[in-house]
Amino acid sequence: MARKPVSGQTVGQPYNILIVGQSGRLAYEALLFAVTLRAQSPGFAGRLIVAEPQPGALWDRDPRIEAPVAAALRDLGAEIVPFTNRHFGKSYPYGNKIEGLTALPPGEPFVFFDSDTLVLGELSGIPFDFARPSASMRREGTWPEEELYWPGYTAIWKSLYDRFGLDFASSLDLSKPDEYWERYLYFNAGWFFGADPVAFGKRFTDWAVSVRDAPPPELVLQPLNPWLDQVVLPLVIHSLGGGRPGPALAGLDGDLTCHYRTLPLLYARESDRVVAVLEAAIAPNKVKKLLKDYDPFKRMLYQGRGNKAREMFDRADLPRRERQIRNRLKTEGLWMR
Repeated sequence: MARKPVSGQTVGQPYNILIVGQSGRLAYEALLFAVTLRAQSPGFAGRLIVAEPQPGALWDRDPRIEAPVAAALRDLGAEIVPFTNRHFGKSYPYGNKIEGLTALPPGEPFVFFDSDTLVLGELSGIPFDFARPSASMRREGTWPEEELYWPGYTAIWKSLYDRFGLDFASSLDLSKPDEYWERYLYFNAGWFFGADPVAFGKRFTDWAVSVRDAPPPELVLQPLNPWLDQVVLPLVIHSLGGGRPGPALAGLDGDLTCHYRTLPLLYARESDRVVAVLEAAIAPNKVKKLLKDYDPFKRMLYQGRGNKAREMFDRADLPRRERQIRNRLKTEGLWMR
C-alpha cells in the first residue's frame, strides 16, 4: 500500500534546489551534482539554481565559476545566479550557504544541498513539509566542544535560544539523557529546506552575524569557525516551526542523496551504489575533460587513487569517527579535496 503523506506534506509540490558554485573545487562538485540530478531524478521539475559569489572586498581573488564549467552547468539546465557577500567571504566560505539564499526567488519553497552531494534517486516524490523546515541529521557531536572549564551543553545551547527569544525546552529530545549531545537540536548543514528563502535567509544571516560578532559569554571557549552555520541553523529552523526530520525524509542521506563531503571519504565509506552512480556520472568524455582540469579530482577519479582508498576500509566495519578515517587516508597520501 502506498504511504500517505502526513498533514502538511505534499508529494510533488514544486520547489527549487539551491547549491553553491564558485571557482575551484566547488565548481566541479556542482557539476557532479547537476549530472547526477539529471541522470537519477528525471522527474524533478523545479529549478536548479547555482548561487555564485561575486568578486568584492571579502574575496582576495575572483570566486566566479570557470567559464567551461559554467557552460556545462547551463547545458544541464542549471541557472547560475550571482549574489554579493556582505558579511562572509574568504574568512568564512561556509557563509555562502547563508548569504546565497538571496539568489532564490522569494516565496517559493527551496531545498539547499551542499555541492559535495550526489543524487542517487528520484527527488520529485519526497513529501517535504515546507511549512516545517528541517535539515540533515547525518552528523557527529562536533559542537559544542567539551572543555575543562566549559559550562556544559545545556548552558551553551540555552544561552543561544535565550539570545533570540526562543523556547529552549521544546527543542530538546527528552529520550536522550541530560548533557548528552543528541538531546540538543543539532544538524549537519549539508541539506536544509524551508518555505521562503527570503525569510529563512534573512534570519540565518542576522543571527549568524550576531553570534559571530557578539557570542554569549557561555561560548567563550567555543570555536565558531567552521561550526557557525551549524550552530545557528537549529535556531532558525526551530524559530520557523521546524525540527528534526521524520521518517518520510529518510531518503535524504540514504537511498536518494549522498553528502559525501570529499572524494576520499566517499570511496572509503560509502556504498557500492554511491560509487556506481559517481562512476557513471564521470564517464562521459565531456564531463571527464572538465573534471581532469581539477588535479585532486583527476588523481582520485581517473588515476586510481579512489580505488586505493576503497581497498583500505571494510564498509561493514568502519572506524567510529570520521577523524579516524581521515587520518588513515592522510597517512597513505590519499587525502585530497
